[in-house]
Amino acid sequence: MAPEDLRIAERPTLRHPVMITAFRGWNDGGQAATVAAGYLVRQWDATRFADIDPEAFVDFQAVRPTVTLDEGLSRRIEWPENAFYHATIPGTDRDAVLLLGVEPNYRWRAFTDLVIGIARDLGVVLVVTLGALLADVPHTRPAPVTGAATDPALVEELGLQLSRYEGPTGIVGVLHDACRVAGLRSVSLWSAVPHYVSLAPSPRAAKALCTRLSELLAAPIDLAELDEAEAEYAAQVSEAVASDPDTQAYVEELEQRADSIESFGGGGELPTGESLAAELTRFLREREGRRPSDEPDGPEG
Repeated sequence: MAPEDLRIAERPTLRHPVMITAFRGWNDGGQAATVAAGYLVRQWDATRFADIDPEAFVDFQAVRPTVTLDEGLSRRIEWPENAFYHATIPGTDRDAVLLLGVEPNYRWRAFTDLVIGIARDLGVVLVVTLGALLADVPHTRPAPVTGAATDPALVEELGLQLSRYEGPTGIVGVLHDACRVAGLRSVSLWSAVPHYVSLAPSPRAAKALCTRLSELLAAPIDLAELDEAEAEYAAQVSEAVASDPDTQAYVEELEQRADSIESFGGGGELPTGESLAAELTRFLREREGRRPSDEPDGPEG
């Protein structure tokens, strides 16, 4: 990798830092992962200290720069970016490094080398990747969240699952595996977003990720703003669903399925691996064609 690909304005001194990452794109159904990470940047008053030059990693025809107006006068180009922030995690004796950006189009191994390199340089002790997938879940129930890790000891310590996902992967899966190869402890958290409202940002799924992260880090996170956004989101989607009888019937069926899973002891989280497949296979076959084929089919590690 070229040294200039990573641009560091300052090198912060951190206490037992955890790195939290989220990327727009294939891993970010309903923008839940990036909404969650962006919310943490604001809540923790995080300071930007570095970024990765997009020139070597992003196809600007696929992820285009945007033009904005400063005070309605001068035009300014905003480039796709992957930026690093640091913050104190309230209520704990540790700090956070947050990587918020866009899934690269090129040179994924070089990109993950940059991320692993800065994690090692800053003394990161745990990497948490955030992702969100489109799924057959209703918008009227709490968003399911699954957590996975590749390290059996970490799985047991944090009450997670070993990842059994097989299939296409995104930058989240590649980064998670790069952490394994580098001997860096890592966890992957995935929330589920209703596929019938996939284009709308999902504060409910973002809140679910923040809640699970709060439990994982034993750190309180103020979710008041997400609570308000979640209530507004649910009301707007319910109003739209009610206007179409077929969609309304479909959502009611999803609600019954979600309540059935909850009654089996799911505790608000969908199981992963074989247990998830066994529970949902019949339903997915009945609804074949409703889930977009180019989205992740399940949480990955």
